[in-house]
Order: sequence, then structure tokens, then C-alpha cells
Amino acid sequence: MSHTRTIVRTLLGATVLTGGLIALPPAAQAITIPVACGENALVAAVRLANTTPTADTLVLARGCTYRMTTGHGGASNALPVITTPIEMVGPATVTNASLLGLGLFRIAEVGRTGSLTLTTGVAFTRGNVLGDGGGILNRGAVTLTGSTLAGNTASGDGGGLANADTPSGTAPAATFTNSPVTGNTTLLGDGGGLYNGLRGTLTVTGVSGSPLFITGNSAGRGGGIASLGSTATTLTQTAVTNNHALLLLGHSGGVHRQGGTMTTTSAPISANTPNNCVGSTPAVPGCTG
Repeated sequence: MSHTRTIVRTLLGATVLTGGLIALPPAAQAITIPVACGENALVAAVRLANTTPTADTLVLARGCTYRMTTGHGGASNALPVITTPIEMVGPATVTNASLLGLGLFRIAEVGRTGSLTLTTGVAFTRGNVLGDGGGILNRGAVTLTGSTLAGNTASGDGGGLANADTPSGTAPAATFTNSPVTGNTTLLGDGGGLYNGLRGTLTVTGVSGSPLFITGNSAGRGGGIASLGSTATTLTQTAVTNNHALLLLGHSGGVHRQGGTMTTTSAPISANTPNNCVGSTPAVPGCTG
């Protein structure tokens, strides 16, 4: 990016004026932040990026596992709540590393004014929250490209990601491209892997011959995906398989739908328990059993 400045620390690139005053880069200018491998470095980078209204890029330390031991965006969020456009570039992992993994915080919450983009092998893992969105709670925009949500848990809806129910205003949107969603759980809620709530938009896309997998997730309803009152859910080159409904009586282990527009293209929904999509109204396109 030709207009991007690289900032390693808050004051790197600042100009020292007469009398020792410091002139910081213009607030409207995007920044690229190399992030050292450590919890405090990642938290500081997100806080810095939140100070600029333009899209900023956090270049994570290659191969690093960022071990989050406590909440830094209120008690329920490992990272500060994301309020501006932020991209994280991997490969790297951000994980709940609290004692025995019992710390009750998700990895990230995206506010209404924020957007979060994960690219090049960023994994969010082991988020564990009382509420919605074990990995990510989205009120703004989330984009995953070649990244992963795995092993996250929520007591409410959306073990991996929840597009928050939004009765009015700008509704959340989430886009997954070549980004598997595996082994996530809601204890009693809907959407073990992904929850697309009221007025939300969810787009999931794989590659022809190499589908994106939503697998090994569990929920009360919609072990793989639940879409309740959403604007649109679109699955393309996506396999929803081997997911489970924990409330077994008649609930869909694969995809659960209540209202909204849903489109499936080359997106098999199979081998989920106790069934694939039974109980959805209207029916999930292309899904049987």
C-alpha cells in the first residue's frame, strides 16, 4: 500500500519537534503493524489500529501461537472490541490459553463500526464464552480467507461465529472463503459452527473439487449452521458433514433454517446426526434427511 506507514511501536515514525513535542502520523492514515509473538503485543496492536478510522493491517509473527490468558475487551473478549477495519495476516494462531482453558472469553468481538479480516492461515481457537460467538461475535463485518475457526465453545448461539441478532440498523455480514469451521460447540443454542441471526448475511465458499468443510461441530439445533430470521445464507462448494444436534429429538444436525433466503450450490449436507436438515422451515435447498 503506497500510502501505508509501518509502525512497530506507537511512536515509531513520529517526528520530534522543537521543544520535544511529538507529531504523530495523521489519524486518517492507514498503518501496518508488525506484531511480536505475545499476548500483550497483539492487544496493543489492536488498540493502536482502533485509533485510526482507515483499514489497518496487523502482520502476525509467522507461526506464532498468541496465548491469550485473560479478557482485554471487557471480561468476555480476549482482544479489545474491534471498532474499525482491521486485517490480521498469518500464518498464526490466537487461542484461549487460560488455566485449563476455562477462562470465559471468546477470541474477538466486532462492533457495529468495525470489520475483521483474517487472511493467510490465521486460526482462532478455544474461545469459551457465556453468551454468543465462542470464536467471534460479529455485529459488523467479518471476512475469513484461508483461515480457520476451530474448537470454540459458546453457551448461546454460534460456537465458531455468531452474526448477532440485529432488529434494526446495519446488520452483520460474515464471509468465509476456503476457511474451514471445525470442532466448535454451543451447549444449548443454535449453530455449532456458524449462527446467522436476525437480518444477518452469511456467505461460505470453497473451491471446485476442494470444498470448504464445516464438520465436527455440535449445537442444540443446526450442528453445522443455523440461520434464523437472517437476510441471506449462501453456501457454495461447501460440505456440511459429520455435525451433531445435541437436543436429538427431531433437531437438525447439519443445517437448521427458520425463514430468510438460503442458496446452496455444490454444497452437500450429509452424514449429520440425528438428521441433516429436518425441522427447517422452509426446507433447506438440496438437503434431504
